[in-house]
Amino acid sequence: MTIFQAIRSADGLVPAKTLQRTKHADKAVRAPRAAAGLMMLFSLRVSCGLALVDSPGTAFLTKNALSLRFIPAALAFTAAVVLAGCAQTPPKTATATAAPVSDMAPDLKTNPPPRVHVNNPALPTIFIAGDSTAARGAGENQQGWAVPFANYFNPAKVNIVNGARGGRSSRTFITEGLWDQLLAEVKPGDIVLIQFGHNDAGLINDSRRARGSLPGLGDETQAIDNRQTGKHEVVHTYGWYMRKLIEDTRAKRATPIVLTLTVRDIWHDGRIERGSGRFSPWAAETARAERVLFIDLTDIMADQFEAMGEDRVKALYPRDHTHFNAVGADLHAAGVVAGLKGLRPGPITKFLSAQGEAVKADPFSWLQLPLPGNSKLPTLFLIGDSTVRNGRGTGANHQWGWGDFLGKYFDPDKINVVNRAIGGTSSRSYLTGGQWQRVLNMMKPGDFVMMQFGHNDAGPLNDRTRARGTIPGVGDENQAITNLMTGRPEMVHTYGWYLRKYIADARAGGATPIVCSQIPRKIWKDSKMVRSQDSYAGWAEEAARAENASFIDLNELIAERYDALGREKVDPLFADGHTHTTAAGADLNAQCVVAGLKALPNDPLAPYLPADQP
Repeated sequence: MTIFQAIRSADGLVPAKTLQRTKHADKAVRAPRAAAGLMMLFSLRVSCGLALVDSPGTAFLTKNALSLRFIPAALAFTAAVVLAGCAQTPPKTATATAAPVSDMAPDLKTNPPPRVHVNNPALPTIFIAGDSTAARGAGENQQGWAVPFANYFNPAKVNIVNGARGGRSSRTFITEGLWDQLLAEVKPGDIVLIQFGHNDAGLINDSRRARGSLPGLGDETQAIDNRQTGKHEVVHTYGWYMRKLIEDTRAKRATPIVLTLTVRDIWHDGRIERGSGRFSPWAAETARAERVLFIDLTDIMADQFEAMGEDRVKALYPRDHTHFNAVGADLHAAGVVAGLKGLRPGPITKFLSAQGEAVKADPFSWLQLPLPGNSKLPTLFLIGDSTVRNGRGTGANHQWGWGDFLGKYFDPDKINVVNRAIGGTSSRSYLTGGQWQRVLNMMKPGDFVMMQFGHNDAGPLNDRTRARGTIPGVGDENQAITNLMTGRPEMVHTYGWYLRKYIADARAGGATPIVCSQIPRKIWKDSKMVRSQDSYAGWAEEAARAENASFIDLNELIAERYDALGREKVDPLFADGHTHTTAAGADLNAQCVVAGLKALPNDPLAPYLPADQP
């Protein structure tokens, strides 16, 4: 192998016509390790003064005296690096204090620049803006997910352009011009997938890699004289940079879709880390605030990897805890496709290849469910039906669930309040549909689970549309069915049995369960709101008492408030005939939840309510 091949396989920068002059050009791309070794030999062949220095992921040859034999190769390599926009940086002996290893994505020896080129301008294009976990990598032992991602699409229907670059944060992807390069190719109707965070926890100012963004989503700034670039710069928050990427995409009349982070191979007590720092929930929160879609890739992959087991997953990360091999890249690519297919309306349905068609859609993506904002804090998970969270939690048709208003009554510096309720579910279908398992996967010791079911439990036990009903009561009766909707055998239990299972599962995970009776429907009788004490409200209390779990009689608390207000004032609190509340009605219900908590003999959430709250 010649030095030209070594350079080509190491960084993919020397033009193809240069390779064609060698005998074995076809072998160059299959030998990255041999190429790296030859680069070391090459450095020994030069005369005194040659230095190999790490820039972000790319070996850069400095302009020093070279033996005449290798000048053409050195010049080709150096010119290509310059054209790629790489900047010379000092050796690794820089004195700046490094961020904790767990917060930094390790450097890569091979980090080629993105090739932002649209093959067929007449077709729509899906662009990827991200870091090394998406970017084109070294090969089998290290690859970004956006490389195999193209295999899931039909090239006759859509272009896939991987604009990701290793080592970049949301900040440096913009400041280095990579974003402008990608954006120049974007046209109306295109899709831009945006995924950053692995490198945003780095140093804000450093002579080697000044790439960190300010933590959070606000508008804070910090003016610096960048020690790496030598230029003055105003550094913004992670949220600010993500908003800019979103806004710029929209300005092109294209569709931005935000992705949470890929999963790192970091395990604790049999559970894999779900996101590096707080960047995944920040990404999701930014997307919600900007009213754009996001894919919770972190939890899609974490669920899959935990099912695979730690040993099998470790084999996917042969180099470090952040970068996966080609198999891991393909698994992540399939996870992205599953998330995209799960969105409603589906933005990629008509572009898929046979391989993409075979991927099962993630059933939760369209719901845009929130994530715990700070993994270091305990989390109060809310589970239930549409009276707790309606649709995507955006107030569609003026309908809101009380869970979307509960968080403001808690101290956000002490606890996360995460509303994972899903409209249309019963105590049975929330379990059988897999929603509960994802909550369990996110749960940790010290968390809390507040549950409210009942509105949909009276439906049919078996039909072809929803099959969500439960057997009335709290006993151990069951009924074996072949579910007409799923085609699978199922054992259906009582309403009380399902509540007891949630209570037991929560406790097994180290969490504290709290049971609420269902909110009342707007049904009046003799100037009083009708209660449900003889059915689901009463059964919820029975199940809680039997398991010695905390119980809030939300049905009674809210009904008392409605009675006091009267029909005329209650009517505006409902967005439909009798079930779903407006924002004002949902907020009133949330206030009743807090009142019910405070009335408990031993309120488990008392430490997390603000001290000045009445």
